[in-house]
Amino acid sequence: MKLPAAAIIVVHRSDGSGTTYVWTDYLSEVSKDWASGPGKGTSVNWPVGLGGKGNEGVAGFVKQNPNSIGYVEMIYAVQNKMPVAPVKNAAGNFVKASLDAVTAAAAEVAMPDDFRVSITNSPAPNAYPISSFTWLLIPEQIKDAGKRQILMDFVKWMLGPGQAMTSTLDFAPLPAPVVAKELQVLSSIH
Repeated sequence: MKLPAAAIIVVHRSDGSGTTYVWTDYLSEVSKDWASGPGKGTSVNWPVGLGGKGNEGVAGFVKQNPNSIGYVEMIYAVQNKMPVAPVKNAAGNFVKASLDAVTAAAAEVAMPDDFRVSITNSPAPNAYPISSFTWLLIPEQIKDAGKRQILMDFVKWMLGPGQAMTSTLDFAPLPAPVVAKELQVLSSIH
């Protein structure tokens, strides 16, 4: 690819976000300099660049500024038909963001009992390296039995029949072992 001899304008989120956390988690995984510099977090002290608020702010700056690069959530890029670049993963392959590539990232990471895990830079050869789970926090104890049952039924549906709807909503389906572990933990809520 022939690129122009021009400075690259870096665009990042100006507001704290999970998207920034996942992006900086990946950068910290692949660069010791980044890990010891800006590091990872929902907000970091960016060494260069323009800050845009939200996905729409970052996308707007990238569209308005030639030779610029930024990051947005995959679902935002898909729904807005934005071009995406392949990113080198832990296996050395360049992979574009896709639902299958996110599921592949999740399938190759050992899930701890407390579910606190990063799936960035997954070892799977077809994994998109800047992937993450979307989390749902549920209390271990729900005193109102009616509310507890409604919530449990909804989450069971999400982990069961609801998985068939994920791709139409531009979300990656969960790997079967992750679903099994989540259903096991869900049964302990009282």
